[in-house]
Formats: sequence, structure tokens, C-alpha cells
Amino acid sequence: MSFKKKIISSDLSAPLVMAILNITPDSFSDGGYFTNKDMVKKQLELMVSAGVDIVDIGGESTRPSADPVALTEELDRVLPVVELIKNEFELPVSIDTYKVGVMSESIKLGVDLVNDINALQADGAKELVAKSGVFACLMHKKGLPKNMQQAPVYQDVVTEVTCFLLEQAKMCKEIGIDKNKLLIDPGFGFGKNTQHNISLFKELGKFSKLGFPLLVGVSRKKIIADVLGGLSINDRMVGSVSAAILASFKGAKIVRVHDFQETLQAFKIIAELR
Repeated sequence: MSFKKKIISSDLSAPLVMAILNITPDSFSDGGYFTNKDMVKKQLELMVSAGVDIVDIGGESTRPSADPVALTEELDRVLPVVELIKNEFELPVSIDTYKVGVMSESIKLGVDLVNDINALQADGAKELVAKSGVFACLMHKKGLPKNMQQAPVYQDVVTEVTCFLLEQAKMCKEIGIDKNKLLIDPGFGFGKNTQHNISLFKELGKFSKLGFPLLVGVSRKKIIADVLGGLSINDRMVGSVSAAILASFKGAKIVRVHDFQETLQAFKIIAELR
């Protein structure tokens, strides 16, 4: 089954696994790990062998307090990797960016999904996606990565995030983006404190019923550490896999993860023994 058919399908036995590949020196979990072609290629081979459904390529860290990266630098980081995958691997590609210039050049190379933390709000982003026909994920965030975790406040985080996502999806459809090409992401950790994140997670079932495939990304994030008592990033694998499984039970269509091998193993066990 192709990625397109998978993402539109309503009867998947397990969610699609999106494996994270950050081509950055400063991402919170894997920053600096994949800065040369040999390391990238080896990781991609592991992803294909494990059976991931899509790889999410990021060239700018959007962790809390992160500084923005120049367009040319982000292009230099991600385009060779997108080109490598499209030339040598049978693996759908997501580009994790909010810059229209990066979206445009990546689409020319054949990416399958634009994963935008800014929900296609940049000038020209919606028009580009509408014209290209690629899939797009709309994520909610409050503030900018540089300041988003400085005491975020909501009256009702679930209602506010829901309204934002539905409004952005409506604007996308009005400009010509196919509804079946849109995904939504509540944006765990993007302008939310731990209680906000927990409230959103508990209500994932509501998001899964909004009419768009739901993407959930909590892998190794602070919510995992806070629930488990302050674990370091490298000790959050079990919590992350557990959260991915629970997200799937609540209707997630895609789980975005660092620990793709362990996550896929968990879903395989569930499929066989459930």
C-alpha cells in the first residue's frame, strides 16, 4: 500500500511510524548525530530495515529557546538528504519546516509531506501546497521556539487548540488544498506546560474525530520526563514508546518518534497478541 493510500485509509491496524532524522547540530535529542552523509545513510538503512512508514527530515531545531536558522543554511542541510532518499531509498519523505523556500525546493525533489509547525501561515505556504498537491500537517504552537515556554497561558487548552486547527484547515481548503491531504497535530511542547500537554493527550480522541488524520509527537519530550520524575533524554525511550501506543489507541494515524525500532516492535507485538 502506498503512503497516499495508507494515510487516507480509515482501517489501519496500527498507526504509521514517522521516524525523526534531524540534520542539525542542536536538536534536543539527536542534534549533531547525523551531520555527514555516511551517518545519514546508515540511519536511513536502519529505518528501511525496521519498516518505518515515513522519515521526517528537519534542518532547524525548534526546541524551546532555539535560535532560527538562515534559509540558505537550512537548504544546505536538508536538500542533499531529501535527494539521497529519493535516489537510493524506497521511503516516503516529510520535510519538517516552516519556511516556504525550504518547502518549495523540497517539493521539487519529490517530498510527500510538508510538516509545518507554523500550520502553513507563512506568506505563500498555503498556495504552494495547494499547487503542488503534497500532503501537509498543520500543527498548533503558541509563540516562537525562542520564547514559547515562558509561562504559556490558556483558558481552555483543548478548546483553543481545536479551534485553531479547524480554522487553519478551513483556510487551507478555501485556498484550494484538498481536505484529504491535510493532517493535524496538537503540538505537544510548543507553547504548553506539562499540564497543558497532559490535558491535550487525554483528549486525543476528540482530535481524532475532527475529520483529519491525527499526528502525535511526544517522543522524548519533557512531558515524558515530567511524568516519570525528571528522566534524562536518553532514558525516555520506554515512556515514549508507551505514549505512542496509547496515542494509537486514542486515534492517532501517525506517531512521530525517535525510537522507531522499539516503537515498531511494540506495534507488532500488539498486532499479534491483542
